[in-house]
Amino acid sequence: MAARPTWQGHLKLSLVTCPVALYTATSSTAHVSFHLINPDTNNRIRMVPTDPDTGPIERSDLVKGYEVSKDEYVLFDDADFDKVKLDSTRTISIDQFVDEKDIDRLYLDSPYYLVPEKGVGAEAFAVIREAMTKAGKIAIGCLVLRGRERQLALEVRGKGLVAYALRAHDEVRAAEDYFDDIPEVKPDKDMVEIAARIIGQKEADFDPTQFTDRYDDALRDMIKAKQKGGKATVEAPEPGDTNVIDLMAALRNSLKGQASGSRRKTPAKTTAKKAPAKKAAPRKKAS
Repeated sequence: MAARPTWQGHLKLSLVTCPVALYTATSSTAHVSFHLINPDTNNRIRMVPTDPDTGPIERSDLVKGYEVSKDEYVLFDDADFDKVKLDSTRTISIDQFVDEKDIDRLYLDSPYYLVPEKGVGAEAFAVIREAMTKAGKIAIGCLVLRGRERQLALEVRGKGLVAYALRAHDEVRAAEDYFDDIPEVKPDKDMVEIAARIIGQKEADFDPTQFTDRYDDALRDMIKAKQKGGKATVEAPEPGDTNVIDLMAALRNSLKGQASGSRRKTPAKTTAKKAPAKKAAPRKKAS
């Protein structure tokens, strides 16, 4: 496996433990990224740590500080952080099992792949995995990851487990703070029916391979154009708001547009050519 593990430790279910490794399930390396450049020299800018009194300082000489009051800090070095060792620092302990439908998707954060380390841990991992499959539940545990203790939701996927970091309750804003001010509107039944038919025409299977970042593609085109000394711009008109008067017309036109589009996508039926009819033999003249 080429990727380096994000974390290594143990997975624990009651008295059953096994060594495991955690890998980040997603990647952002394919996206376009930029550096800060001085346009006068075309040099890349270096971010140098600087003390306002003494000037530049080596990053390796720095420590972290927690501000307790204005310009007053409690200092921490790596040795101090090593002294904070919870059981979740090196162990994912499964504390409970829940139904998948009970997990609000607002709380789902970064996904990780959890795999057993090679050796004796593979059998214990398989026991935990198969027990979870039989129960049909999502496991809940916790782990200290990147300086924070995070709750994890673990589900079986193939021969391994997928671990989703869960946001804390105080990190998720209440929907009521945003939705309560939405005015109560009773939409026209005919309009809802037409909109439902439009939705029906747009039904499709979930296929993430079709998802592309068009903004990223536009940036790449602009980069190529600039390399050749040209200019490239991508402009899309802003859609106008649909007012109440035009809403029914917009729905009907949308329905017609979807219908005609689906007809264009449907391949024309081919009919087999009929063989030319044989000419009838000429009748004999009566004698």
